[in-house]
Amino acid sequence: MDITTTQSGERVGTGRDLRRTIGAYVTLTKPRVLELLLVTTVPVMVLARGGMPNLWLVLATTIGGAMSAGSAAAFNMYLDRDIDAHMHRTENRPLVTGEISPRAGLVFAWTLAVASTIWLLLTTNWLAAALSGVAIFFYVVIYTMILKRRTEQNIVWGGIAGCFPVLIGWSAVTGSLTWTPFILFLLVFLWTPPHYWPLSMKYKGDYAEADVPMLGATRDGIQVGLQVILYAWATLACSLLLIPVAGMGVVYSVSAVVFGGWFVYESHVLYNRAVRGEQIKPMRVFHASITYLTLLFLAIAVDPLLPF
Repeated sequence: MDITTTQSGERVGTGRDLRRTIGAYVTLTKPRVLELLLVTTVPVMVLARGGMPNLWLVLATTIGGAMSAGSAAAFNMYLDRDIDAHMHRTENRPLVTGEISPRAGLVFAWTLAVASTIWLLLTTNWLAAALSGVAIFFYVVIYTMILKRRTEQNIVWGGIAGCFPVLIGWSAVTGSLTWTPFILFLLVFLWTPPHYWPLSMKYKGDYAEADVPMLGATRDGIQVGLQVILYAWATLACSLLLIPVAGMGVVYSVSAVVFGGWFVYESHVLYNRAVRGEQIKPMRVFHASITYLTLLFLAIAVDPLLPF
């Protein structure tokens, strides 16, 4: 850390450098992705309890989940630093710019992985801790190391790692798993491709430059748009399946139909623009997908608290 000293002997720059270093490590955890993962954890805990769960348990689970997801993200940045250097979207990541050394990034990732597992084991139960470990393994090994550079279906199967928070949240409350969390698992699984493929369409040139076979970068807009539609419809259907299985009420039922219908509509708009040869706006679907999932899981949290 660089420290300069004025004539009066005052040391300056230390605080700023410390903040930059902390900010760089926070960047390694991909906080935007982290927020989305936590959005799917807490509402499931409310549903599992059928009301408000113990607040300490919620806090402990979110802390453990945040460390777990942050660990997976840090491992991902460590392994993909060569790819990130060739993409405009990721060229300023700390392991590319040198703000953090590869060794320090790897130590940070392992520290979070071990700490998150031990934390969840001590504050929740063995099942939640084990699921957290499996999620890290799946994202780092199955997706990042095996699938990402080899197949255009990488995000379909690699996205399974992002489905684990619903299982972790449910098991933290109940200590077991039933059909309900697995339906939610499938919901997030089906949602991931139509969420991520539009982003890969936006950065098609980046993925081509980095030689990463993301579907949005390897196929034309019509083919990708059709795939987005199919997965969006499947996501909507899966969300409706939760109504009879989990006994969801009016709030969730209406939300699933309305928000799901909107998500499907935006997917059709993307496809129709591609068919007509008009300018495609993939980020519109990308942002819609985030809003959809957030609102749907908010409804999951609110529904058990109401008498109808």
